[in-house]
Amino acid sequence: MPLFQPATNGQAFLKMGLMGFAGDGKTYTATQVAIGMVQLMRKRGLDLGNRPAFFIDTETGSDWVKPRFDEADLSLMVAKTRSFVDLLEAVDVAEREGSVLLIDSISHFWRVLCDEYAQKRNRKRGLEFSDWAWLKGEWSKFTDRFVNSQCHIIMCGRAGFEYDFFEDDAGKKQLEKTGIKMKAEAETGYEPSILVLMEKHQALDGNRVWRTATVLKDRSTKIDGKTFENPTFKDFLPHIEYLNLGGQHFSVDTGRDNSALFADDGTPRWMQERRAKEIALDEITEVLNKHHGGTTQDAKRAKADWLEKAFSSRSWERIQSLDWPTVRAGRNFLWLQLEGVEYSYQPPDHEKRPEEELSDVPA
Repeated sequence: MPLFQPATNGQAFLKMGLMGFAGDGKTYTATQVAIGMVQLMRKRGLDLGNRPAFFIDTETGSDWVKPRFDEADLSLMVAKTRSFVDLLEAVDVAEREGSVLLIDSISHFWRVLCDEYAQKRNRKRGLEFSDWAWLKGEWSKFTDRFVNSQCHIIMCGRAGFEYDFFEDDAGKKQLEKTGIKMKAEAETGYEPSILVLMEKHQALDGNRVWRTATVLKDRSTKIDGKTFENPTFKDFLPHIEYLNLGGQHFSVDTGRDNSALFADDGTPRWMQERRAKEIALDEITEVLNKHHGGTTQDAKRAKADWLEKAFSSRSWERIQSLDWPTVRAGRNFLWLQLEGVEYSYQPPDHEKRPEEELSDVPA
Protein backbone atom coordinates (compact mmCIF):
# COMPACT_ATOMS: atom_id res chain seq x y z
CA MET A 1 0.00 0.00 0.00
CA PRO A 2 1.38 3.45 -0.90
CA LEU A 3 2.55 5.56 2.04
CA PHE A 4 0.32 8.52 1.11
CA GLN A 5 -3.42 8.22 0.45
CA PRO A 6 -6.08 10.82 -0.48
CA ALA A 7 -7.09 12.77 2.63
CA THR A 8 -10.49 11.98 4.19
CA ASN A 9 -12.13 12.52 7.58
CA GLY A 10 -11.27 9.17 9.09
CA GLN A 11 -12.30 10.03 12.65
CA ALA A 12 -15.57 8.16 13.16
CA PHE A 13 -15.37 7.58 16.91
CA LEU A 14 -15.25 9.91 19.89
CA LYS A 15 -11.99 9.80 21.85
CA MET A 16 -12.58 12.02 24.87
CA GLY A 17 -10.63 12.69 28.04
CA LEU A 18 -11.92 14.41 31.18
CA MET A 19 -9.66 15.24 34.10
CA GLY A 20 -10.19 16.95 37.41
CA PHE A 21 -9.84 16.69 41.17
CA ALA A 22 -12.26 14.93 43.51
CA GLY A 23 -15.85 16.12 43.15
CA ASP A 24 -15.23 18.12 39.99
CA GLY A 25 -17.91 16.29 38.02
CA LYS A 26 -15.86 13.97 35.78
CA THR A 27 -18.08 10.91 36.11
CA TYR A 28 -21.32 12.88 35.90
CA THR A 29 -20.24 14.70 32.75
CA ALA A 30 -18.82 11.54 31.16
CA THR A 31 -22.17 9.85 31.77
CA GLN A 32 -24.07 12.69 30.09
CA VAL A 33 -21.82 12.47 27.05
CA ALA A 34 -22.11 8.68 26.89
CA ILE A 35 -25.91 8.75 27.06
CA GLY A 36 -26.04 11.58 24.54
CA MET A 37 -23.80 9.64 22.13
CA VAL A 38 -26.05 6.57 22.23
CA GLN A 39 -29.18 8.63 21.77
CA LEU A 40 -27.60 10.48 18.83
CA MET A 41 -26.63 7.18 17.18
CA ARG A 42 -30.16 5.86 17.64
CA LYS A 43 -31.60 9.03 16.19
CA ARG A 44 -29.42 8.60 13.11
CA GLY A 45 -30.30 4.93 12.75
CA LEU A 46 -26.78 3.63 13.48
CA ASP A 47 -26.63 0.02 14.65
CA LEU A 48 -24.07 0.86 17.37
CA GLY A 49 -26.82 2.74 19.21
CA ASN A 50 -28.60 -0.55 19.90
CA ARG A 51 -25.70 -2.02 21.82
CA PRO A 52 -25.18 -1.68 25.59
CA ALA A 53 -22.83 0.89 27.08
CA PHE A 54 -19.75 -0.47 28.88
CA PHE A 55 -18.26 1.00 32.05
CA ILE A 56 -14.92 -0.16 33.45
CA ASP A 57 -15.07 1.17 37.00
CA THR A 58 -12.22 1.58 39.49
CA GLU A 59 -14.04 3.61 42.16
CA THR A 60 -17.74 2.53 42.18
CA GLY A 61 -18.87 5.51 40.12
CA SER A 62 -21.09 3.24 38.01
CA ASP A 63 -23.36 2.58 41.01
CA TRP A 64 -24.30 6.24 41.19
CA VAL A 65 -24.95 6.80 37.50
CA LYS A 66 -26.85 3.58 36.75
CA PRO A 67 -30.26 5.22 37.45
CA ARG A 68 -29.50 7.77 34.74
CA PHE A 69 -28.89 5.01 32.19
CA ASP A 70 -32.13 3.36 33.33
CA GLU A 71 -34.05 6.61 32.82
CA ALA A 72 -32.64 6.86 29.30
CA ASP A 73 -33.61 3.23 28.63
CA LEU A 74 -29.99 2.27 28.00
CA SER A 75 -28.40 -1.02 29.02
CA LEU A 76 -25.22 -0.62 31.08
CA MET A 77 -22.57 -3.33 31.49
CA VAL A 78 -20.03 -2.83 34.30
CA ALA A 79 -16.60 -4.29 35.16
CA LYS A 80 -15.23 -3.23 38.55
CA THR A 81 -11.49 -3.73 38.38
CA ARG A 82 -8.15 -1.95 38.48
CA SER A 83 -6.26 -4.57 36.50
CA PHE A 84 -4.39 -3.25 33.47
CA VAL A 85 -4.95 -6.58 31.74
CA ASP A 86 -8.69 -6.10 32.22
CA LEU A 87 -8.45 -2.58 30.79
CA LEU A 88 -6.98 -3.93 27.55
CA GLU A 89 -9.67 -6.58 27.33
CA ALA A 90 -12.38 -3.99 28.06
CA VAL A 91 -11.45 -1.97 24.98
CA ASP A 92 -11.52 -5.10 22.83
CA VAL A 93 -14.90 -6.25 24.20
CA ALA A 94 -16.46 -2.79 23.88
CA GLU A 95 -15.25 -2.60 20.29
CA ARG A 96 -17.00 -5.89 19.46
CA GLU A 97 -20.14 -5.56 21.55
CA GLY A 98 -20.63 -2.04 22.92
CA SER A 99 -21.94 1.35 21.89
CA VAL A 100 -19.60 3.39 24.09
CA LEU A 101 -16.94 2.68 26.73
CA LEU A 102 -16.46 4.73 29.91
CA ILE A 103 -13.15 4.41 31.77
CA ASP A 104 -13.19 5.82 35.28
CA SER A 105 -10.54 6.35 36.40
CA ILE A 106 -7.56 5.75 34.10
CA SER A 107 -5.28 6.98 36.90
CA HIS A 108 -5.91 3.84 38.96
CA PHE A 109 -4.83 1.51 36.16
CA TRP A 110 -1.51 3.34 35.76
CA ARG A 111 -0.83 3.50 39.49
CA VAL A 112 -1.63 -0.18 40.08
CA LEU A 113 0.50 -1.25 37.11
CA CYS A 114 3.47 0.71 38.49
CA ASP A 115 2.92 -0.54 42.05
CA GLU A 116 2.66 -4.18 41.01
CA TYR A 117 5.77 -3.89 38.85
CA ALA A 118 7.72 -2.33 41.74
CA GLN A 119 6.59 -5.14 44.03
CA LYS A 120 7.49 -7.89 41.57
CA ARG A 121 10.90 -6.30 40.95
CA ASN A 122 11.45 -5.66 44.66
CA ARG A 123 11.88 -1.92 44.12
CA LYS A 124 11.63 -0.93 47.78
CA ARG A 125 13.26 2.44 47.17
CA GLY A 126 11.12 3.29 44.15
CA LEU A 127 11.26 2.60 40.47
CA GLU A 128 14.58 2.91 38.67
CA PHE A 129 15.27 4.71 35.42
CA SER A 130 15.49 1.45 33.46
CA ASP A 131 12.02 0.37 34.69
CA TRP A 132 10.18 3.09 32.81
CA ALA A 133 11.01 1.66 29.39
CA TRP A 134 9.06 -1.53 30.17
CA LEU A 135 6.18 0.31 31.84
CA LYS A 136 5.78 2.78 28.99
CA GLY A 137 5.97 -0.06 26.47
CA GLU A 138 3.17 -1.94 28.23
CA TRP A 139 1.07 1.21 28.60
CA SER A 140 1.32 1.88 24.87
CA LYS A 141 -0.77 -1.27 24.34
CA PHE A 142 -3.66 0.70 25.85
CA THR A 143 -3.01 4.02 24.12
CA ASP A 144 -2.77 2.28 20.75
CA ARG A 145 -6.14 0.66 21.42
CA PHE A 146 -7.62 3.95 22.64
CA VAL A 147 -6.70 5.78 19.44
CA ASN A 148 -7.28 3.00 16.92
CA SER A 149 -10.29 1.09 18.26
CA GLN A 150 -13.61 1.18 16.42
CA CYS A 151 -15.31 2.35 19.60
CA HIS A 152 -16.42 5.58 21.30
CA ILE A 153 -14.28 5.92 24.44
CA ILE A 154 -14.68 8.49 27.23
CA MET A 155 -11.74 8.37 29.63
CA CYS A 156 -11.78 10.03 33.06
CA GLY A 157 -8.56 10.72 34.94
CA ARG A 158 -7.56 12.42 38.12
CA ALA A 159 -5.79 15.74 37.79
CA GLY A 160 -2.36 16.47 39.16
CA PHE A 161 -0.21 19.56 39.26
CA GLU A 162 2.86 20.03 37.09
CA TYR A 163 5.88 21.61 38.76
CA ASP A 164 9.09 23.21 37.54
CA PHE A 165 12.05 25.04 39.06
CA PHE A 166 12.50 28.78 38.62
CA GLU A 167 15.24 31.08 39.81
CA ASP A 168 14.08 33.93 42.06
CA ASP A 169 15.60 37.41 42.38
CA ALA A 170 18.07 36.13 44.95
CA GLY A 171 19.31 33.43 42.56
CA LYS A 172 17.71 30.58 44.50
CA LYS A 173 15.78 27.75 42.85
CA GLN A 174 12.07 27.77 43.70
CA LEU A 175 9.61 24.99 42.88
CA GLU A 176 6.38 26.37 41.43
CA LYS A 177 3.20 24.98 39.90
CA THR A 178 3.17 25.39 36.14
CA GLY A 179 -0.02 23.62 35.10
CA ILE A 180 -2.36 20.66 35.47
CA LYS A 181 -2.06 17.26 33.82
CA MET A 182 -3.86 13.92 33.88
CA LYS A 183 -2.43 11.58 36.52
CA ALA A 184 -1.40 8.65 34.35
CA GLU A 185 1.54 7.83 32.12
CA ALA A 186 2.99 11.18 31.04
CA GLU A 187 1.76 11.11 27.43
CA THR A 188 -1.76 9.77 28.09
CA GLY A 189 -3.27 13.24 28.04
CA TYR A 190 -2.08 13.73 24.47
CA GLU A 191 -4.17 10.86 23.09
CA PRO A 192 -7.79 12.17 23.33
CA SER A 193 -9.10 14.23 20.42
CA ILE A 194 -10.90 16.40 22.95
CA LEU A 195 -9.49 16.97 26.44
CA VAL A 196 -11.58 18.69 29.13
CA LEU A 197 -10.62 20.06 32.53
CA MET A 198 -13.46 19.79 35.07
CA GLU A 199 -13.47 22.19 38.04
CA LYS A 200 -15.74 22.71 41.04
CA HIS A 201 -16.70 26.21 42.22
CA GLN A 202 -18.49 27.45 45.32
CA ALA A 203 -20.05 30.81 46.06
CA LEU A 204 -18.60 32.74 48.98
CA ASP A 205 -21.83 32.39 50.93
CA GLY A 206 -21.77 28.63 50.36
CA ASN A 207 -25.28 28.59 48.93
CA ARG A 208 -24.27 27.64 45.41
CA VAL A 209 -21.92 25.03 43.98
CA TRP A 210 -21.35 24.55 40.25
CA ARG A 211 -18.95 22.86 37.88
CA THR A 212 -17.22 24.15 34.79
CA ALA A 213 -15.72 22.30 31.85
CA THR A 214 -12.82 24.00 30.08
CA VAL A 215 -11.84 22.50 26.74
CA LEU A 216 -8.06 22.37 26.86
CA LYS A 217 -7.78 20.70 23.48
CA ASP A 218 -10.22 20.20 20.63
CA ARG A 219 -8.72 18.93 17.42
CA SER A 220 -11.79 20.05 15.49
CA THR A 221 -11.17 23.58 16.92
CA LYS A 222 -14.97 24.03 17.15
CA ILE A 223 -14.99 24.54 20.92
CA ASP A 224 -11.28 24.75 21.69
CA GLY A 225 -10.61 26.96 24.72
CA LYS A 226 -14.27 27.39 25.63
CA THR A 227 -15.66 27.01 29.16
CA PHE A 228 -19.13 25.66 29.94
CA GLU A 229 -20.95 25.98 33.25
CA ASN A 230 -22.61 22.73 34.40
CA PRO A 231 -21.85 21.19 30.98
CA THR A 232 -24.26 18.97 29.06
CA PHE A 233 -23.93 16.77 25.99
CA LYS A 234 -25.10 19.66 23.83
CA ASP A 235 -22.03 21.70 24.78
CA PHE A 236 -19.70 19.09 23.24
CA LEU A 237 -21.90 18.46 20.21
CA PRO A 238 -19.90 20.76 17.86
CA HIS A 239 -16.87 18.48 18.29
CA ILE A 240 -18.99 15.33 17.92
CA GLU A 241 -20.69 16.67 14.80
CA TYR A 242 -17.23 17.03 13.25
CA LEU A 243 -16.76 13.24 13.53
CA ASN A 244 -17.64 11.03 10.59
CA LEU A 245 -20.24 9.14 12.66
CA GLY A 246 -21.20 5.91 11.00
CA GLY A 247 -18.27 6.15 8.62
CA GLN A 248 -15.02 4.29 8.50
CA HIS A 249 -12.47 4.99 11.22
CA PHE A 250 -8.95 5.21 9.83
CA SER A 251 -6.49 4.57 12.60
CA VAL A 252 -2.76 5.12 12.80
CA ASP A 253 -1.00 2.25 11.02
CA THR A 254 0.89 0.67 13.91
CA GLY A 255 1.85 -2.20 11.63
CA ARG A 256 4.44 -0.03 9.90
CA ASP A 257 7.68 -0.17 11.84
CA ASN A 258 11.39 0.51 11.56
CA SER A 259 12.49 -3.10 11.12
CA ALA A 260 14.44 -2.05 8.00
CA LEU A 261 16.84 -0.24 10.34
CA PHE A 262 17.77 -3.41 12.23
CA ALA A 263 19.26 -6.79 11.44
CA ASP A 264 17.53 -10.00 12.55
CA ASP A 265 19.55 -10.09 15.77
CA GLY A 266 18.58 -6.51 16.63
CA THR A 267 21.91 -4.98 15.58
CA PRO A 268 21.44 -1.56 13.97
CA ARG A 269 21.55 -1.94 10.20
CA TRP A 270 24.27 0.70 9.79
CA MET A 271 26.54 -1.23 12.16
CA GLN A 272 25.91 -4.49 10.33
CA GLU A 273 26.60 -2.83 6.97
CA ARG A 274 29.81 -1.27 8.25
CA ARG A 275 31.07 -4.70 9.33
CA ALA A 276 29.95 -6.28 6.03
CA LYS A 277 31.82 -3.56 4.11
CA GLU A 278 35.02 -4.22 6.10
CA ILE A 279 34.79 -7.92 5.26
CA ALA A 280 34.08 -7.19 1.58
CA LEU A 281 37.14 -4.91 1.29
CA ASP A 282 39.31 -7.60 2.83
CA GLU A 283 37.90 -10.22 0.42
CA ILE A 284 38.60 -7.89 -2.53
CA THR A 285 42.21 -7.59 -1.43
CA GLU A 286 42.55 -11.35 -1.12
CA VAL A 287 40.94 -12.23 -4.45
CA LEU A 288 43.25 -9.77 -6.22
CA ASN A 289 46.27 -11.28 -4.46
CA LYS A 290 45.04 -14.73 -5.44
CA HIS A 291 45.08 -13.90 -9.15
CA HIS A 292 47.81 -11.24 -9.21
CA GLY A 293 49.97 -11.92 -6.20
CA GLY A 294 53.45 -10.64 -5.59
CA THR A 295 55.08 -7.25 -5.26
CA THR A 296 56.26 -6.78 -8.80
CA GLN A 297 55.26 -3.71 -10.75
CA ASP A 298 53.22 -5.89 -13.13
CA ALA A 299 51.26 -7.40 -10.21
CA LYS A 300 50.62 -4.00 -8.66
CA ARG A 301 49.55 -2.59 -12.03
CA ALA A 302 47.19 -5.52 -12.67
CA LYS A 303 45.49 -5.11 -9.29
CA ALA A 304 45.11 -1.37 -9.80
CA ASP A 305 43.64 -2.01 -13.25
CA TRP A 306 40.99 -4.34 -11.79
CA LEU A 307 40.13 -1.82 -9.06
CA GLU A 308 39.64 0.85 -11.69
CA LYS A 309 37.35 -1.45 -13.67
CA ALA A 310 35.30 -2.28 -10.58
CA PHE A 311 35.21 1.11 -8.85
CA SER A 312 36.39 3.71 -11.41
CA SER A 313 39.29 4.50 -9.13
CA ARG A 314 42.82 3.17 -8.56
CA SER A 315 42.94 4.75 -5.09
CA TRP A 316 42.40 2.27 -2.26
CA GLU A 317 41.69 5.15 0.13
CA ARG A 318 38.82 6.35 -2.08
CA ILE A 319 37.44 2.82 -2.46
CA GLN A 320 37.39 2.42 1.33
CA SER A 321 35.25 5.57 1.57
CA LEU A 322 32.56 4.26 -0.81
CA ASP A 323 29.20 3.18 0.58
CA TRP A 324 28.29 -0.45 1.25
CA PRO A 325 26.10 -1.04 -1.86
CA THR A 326 28.90 0.24 -4.13
CA VAL A 327 31.54 -1.93 -2.45
CA ARG A 328 29.22 -4.95 -2.61
CA ALA A 329 28.56 -4.42 -6.33
CA GLY A 330 32.28 -4.03 -7.03
CA ARG A 331 33.13 -7.21 -5.17
CA ASN A 332 30.55 -9.14 -7.19
CA PHE A 333 32.02 -7.71 -10.44
CA LEU A 334 35.50 -8.92 -9.50
CA TRP A 335 34.18 -12.37 -8.60
CA LEU A 336 32.47 -12.68 -11.98
CA GLN A 337 35.57 -11.56 -13.86
CA LEU A 338 38.22 -13.42 -11.86
CA GLU A 339 36.37 -16.40 -10.40
CA GLY A 340 33.79 -16.82 -13.15
CA VAL A 341 30.81 -16.98 -10.72
CA GLU A 342 28.58 -14.63 -8.72
CA TYR A 343 29.95 -13.84 -5.28
CA SER A 344 28.57 -16.04 -2.52
CA TYR A 345 29.75 -17.27 0.82
CA GLN A 346 28.74 -20.69 2.11
CA PRO A 347 30.42 -21.87 5.32
CA PRO A 348 32.05 -25.28 4.76
CA ASP A 349 30.44 -28.31 6.37
CA HIS A 350 33.28 -30.28 7.94
CA GLU A 351 30.95 -32.70 9.67
CA LYS A 352 30.61 -35.83 7.57
CA ARG A 353 28.19 -38.69 7.95
CA PRO A 354 29.74 -42.05 8.96
CA GLU A 355 29.32 -43.51 5.44
CA GLU A 356 31.16 -40.50 3.98
CA GLU A 357 34.01 -40.98 6.40
CA LEU A 358 34.30 -44.65 5.43
CA SER A 359 34.42 -43.70 1.75
CA ASP A 360 37.58 -41.69 2.40
CA VAL A 361 39.42 -44.67 3.91
CA PRO A 362 41.77 -46.31 1.35
CA ALA A 363 40.77 -49.85 0.37
